[in-house]
Amino acid sequence: MYLQIGLNIPQIPLLVDIVEQERYYTYMQRRMREEDAKMSQTHRLDNAKRSIWVTFTKEGIHKYPAALDDPALATGDEYDVSFLGYPHRHTFHFKVQIQVTHNDRDIEFIQFKRWLENLYKEDVLELDYKSCEMIADDLYLEINNKYPGRFVVIDVAEDGENGCQIVYPA
Repeated sequence: MYLQIGLNIPQIPLLVDIVEQERYYTYMQRRMREEDAKMSQTHRLDNAKRSIWVTFTKEGIHKYPAALDDPALATGDEYDVSFLGYPHRHTFHFKVQIQVTHNDRDIEFIQFKRWLENLYKEDVLELDYKSCEMIADDLYLEINNKYPGRFVVIDVAEDGENGCQIVYPA
């Protein structure tokens, strides 16, 4: 019996080594997955596309002169929009999104909003008889002068009902 136990003793450490190796291997796999997840999350945070957006409204008068005589617009039926050829009032709703480079107020949005509103108060920009798309393009040019090379999205809507969205890549 003593010999039998002696023969079995070398087998016990082998079995324990195998179990410990499996545990270590499983542990290392789990740690590698955790580190990969952390690195992936850090990579996503570092490469996130960051932006802020502001909204404001501006009352304005505009018209669409072509609507008076263009047969596709002055149809005389339920699709007739010839009335757009005369000056009419709208409240234009703006939403402006702009790229920022970090999380700590790269562009402070209250100041950005006030600057945008002042572009219309100080007659730097005018609504005139422009389409929503024209208004967005004019606004983008001013934004790009002050904040060059940034991704910008501008929505302009008439009375918050119908409008445009234009995406200006960086």
